[in-house]
Amino acid sequence: MKLFKLSLVFSLIFIANTTSAQSTFDKWPAIKEFHEVMSETFHPAEEGNLAPIKARSEEMMNKASQLLKAEIPLEFKTDAIISSAERLQIKSKALHKLVQSNAADVAIVKSITDLHNTFHEIVGLCSDAKK
Repeated sequence: MKLFKLSLVFSLIFIANTTSAQSTFDKWPAIKEFHEVMSETFHPAEEGNLAPIKARSEEMMNKASQLLKAEIPLEFKTDAIISSAERLQIKSKALHKLVQSNAADVAIVKSITDLHNTFHEIVGLCSDAKK
């Protein structure tokens, strides 16, 4: 019974976070587009497959740049979110430069992990902004 309750609690937390992210993605298409590239490159990199990020680092950089060029929904247009989006853009350029220069895999994984954390920071700030 305790296991069932614990599973239920984790499921509800997951659903709440997923619903929050989905509505953020619905309201801000540019963050959704960035997320698509991030998820298709970061998760393979976590498992040691760097081919996707090596092939798509320029696309990732361009999607990060679009975040600041595209219309940001008013509720997300806070100093903290804009600052984080600017850092995302800078970090995505740095990642692309690492890929272009054939940097060591460990450096690329470190860079995409940092970029992934910054992305989640933005999504968290968007959730906070909606409250």
